[in-house]
Amino acid sequence: MKPEQDYVLTGTHFFKGNDAVCEGAITAGCRFVAGYPITPSTGIIERIALRFPFVGGAFIQMEDELSSSIAIAGAVWAGSKAMTVTSGPGFSLMMENIGFAAMTETPCVFVNVQRGGPSTGLPTLPGQADMMQARWGSHGDYAIIALSPDSPQECYNLIIQAFNFSEQFRVPVMFMMDECVAHMSERVVIPPAEEIDIFPRRYTTQPPETFELFRPGPDLVPDMVKAGDGYHVHITGLTHDEKGYPEITPECQAELIPRLINKIRFNEKKIRIVQRDIPENAEVVVVSYGITSRIVTRAVDMARAEGINAGVLRLIVVWPFPEEVIRGLAGRTKAFVVAEMNYGQVSLEVERCAAGKARVSNVPHAGGTVHEPEQILSAIREAMR
Repeated sequence: MKPEQDYVLTGTHFFKGNDAVCEGAITAGCRFVAGYPITPSTGIIERIALRFPFVGGAFIQMEDELSSSIAIAGAVWAGSKAMTVTSGPGFSLMMENIGFAAMTETPCVFVNVQRGGPSTGLPTLPGQADMMQARWGSHGDYAIIALSPDSPQECYNLIIQAFNFSEQFRVPVMFMMDECVAHMSERVVIPPAEEIDIFPRRYTTQPPETFELFRPGPDLVPDMVKAGDGYHVHITGLTHDEKGYPEITPECQAELIPRLINKIRFNEKKIRIVQRDIPENAEVVVVSYGITSRIVTRAVDMARAEGINAGVLRLIVVWPFPEEVIRGLAGRTKAFVVAEMNYGQVSLEVERCAAGKARVSNVPHAGGTVHEPEQILSAIREAMR
């Protein structure tokens, strides 16, 4: 049998977004996935189940999403890079363990292929209404990172970036796809392994007698160990000290929680990925993410053909939110138009950051289909009045 590395793909392929996620995760070094089938994400774990035996990975179909989302935490602390995959109601079930991953600073990736909701909703049709849930779904104060691809190529590229962020900042990372991107098929180019940057796990160089599991470094992120290497490992969802022992005091909470938030907040510029096409003196800027960005491109082209000086801001990293970018644009443009497949989620963040310096309009959409370009064009025209 060939070496495992020989089964990591390179070259040009014709992939669905779900397939590209699988291949990107393999390239990133993910070797453990736990999941439960749920439309429209099932294609990812179906491919993973076929591919993992050839690269030394392990896939486990768990009994539900709760168990899937905690199994990956165990795999990480045993030394693996790990992710889970879900959609809609399954994402809701994972919220408690997303909070656990945030509190225990467990680097892992949660893939959510969004569909129309609430409840069972539209299992086979697209939506983008889980964005605030990704940021605030679990209880308590914490910070996460969330990325949103708009093509199979980005599914490949950005899932690698998701793993890199998770390792760099020891944080759960949300990969917020949608049904359209998951099931569309396009060309995906996979470069040779030596051309891809992979962030390694932050294993400590300290000896066991001096190491403390949650003592932060200069960037507020602690080093890691894995179980079985001779280090004392105590991991709890309770408020804990730097050794990992529970310390149920307001004083410990006041040290721990700000650090969990600030290790992301203070590094927002390093995490930020946005795509801009904003002319000088743009009168209106259209903000979008995921599949909706592709519709926005057409709508803005139509607006420019009418003589409207319109720009595009695509959020590739949605959380942490690029507040500085929106504030800077609010001083230059008259209006923002936010197109998303929900009834106003990210648009509220745009409105908050614009702080009254520019008008903010949402183009609501309940999901099931994507926007028509004319809907967005109409909102652009209205914003100019």
